[in-house]
Amino acid sequence: MTTETATDVFEEHRPVLLGVAYRMLGRLADAEDVVQEAWLRWSGADRSGVREPRGFLVRVTTRLAIDRLRQIKSRGETYVGPWLPEPYVTDFGDAVPDTAERAVLADSVSLAVLVVLESLSPLERAVFVLREAFGYPYAEIAAMLERQEAAVRQLAGRARKHVDERRPRYDVDPAQRRDLTERFLAAAVDGDLEGLMALLAPDVRLVGDSGGKSKAPLRVLETSDKVARFLQGAARKGIADASFRFLELNGGPALLVLSGNEPDSVFQLDVVDGRIESVYIIRNPDKLQALAALV
Repeated sequence: MTTETATDVFEEHRPVLLGVAYRMLGRLADAEDVVQEAWLRWSGADRSGVREPRGFLVRVTTRLAIDRLRQIKSRGETYVGPWLPEPYVTDFGDAVPDTAERAVLADSVSLAVLVVLESLSPLERAVFVLREAFGYPYAEIAAMLERQEAAVRQLAGRARKHVDERRPRYDVDPAQRRDLTERFLAAAVDGDLEGLMALLAPDVRLVGDSGGKSKAPLRVLETSDKVARFLQGAARKGIADASFRFLELNGGPALLVLSGNEPDSVFQLDVVDGRIESVYIIRNPDKLQALAALV
């Protein structure tokens, strides 16, 4: 395989590799570093015996991601305030035409699921991502991780139970989530307390991620009254030269707030039975850098 062909093969599989690495790490910069390291391994390897490049590359990427995750596992102990994954632009387009498959991919990259995955061990997280998001058979995952298939099945069962017990329930209908996001924006911009209360579930949670680098609640806010009053207060303070854009992030509709031409924050909502169950706000400027290219 020539260098040119090797490059073409790698680029063909890059989106999958980035998808695996991001779901493993929750941060684009880390995921891109891992994919770059996978390229170095691929370009320098003896590829004559590689029959399935995708499997080889996913194996290398997964192992590198496990190593990176072990290195950064302590970040939650030093992070200021709640931690949320870095926003990830998702547009499956015609590449994923099947509605069921699209729903699985969207769910596997949702903020709610990625937050829960943070509490898994690196191996559990790898097995969950490869099995649930990409549908790899247990035998292939076992070979990638150099583990017995029975052990991989155990890891998968433990991870699935953990995720099912802890992730919030939410509706995946994008049209309904987009409609509620638009109504939420209108009520929040107007500081309409009654309008916000009508949209929020009684036990709604607001999770703000600033990393201590901008203003956001340092603790999770709970109940519709507290969340609505916080949003009303934030609206009164306002954002200089504010404008808004709707886009798809982490498998669902999201609201990007701009101050001038710079990303200021991202809002995303989880919706259950027509009411907003969770409000995620990402204001850490380090996590918004990748969105500047979309402005």
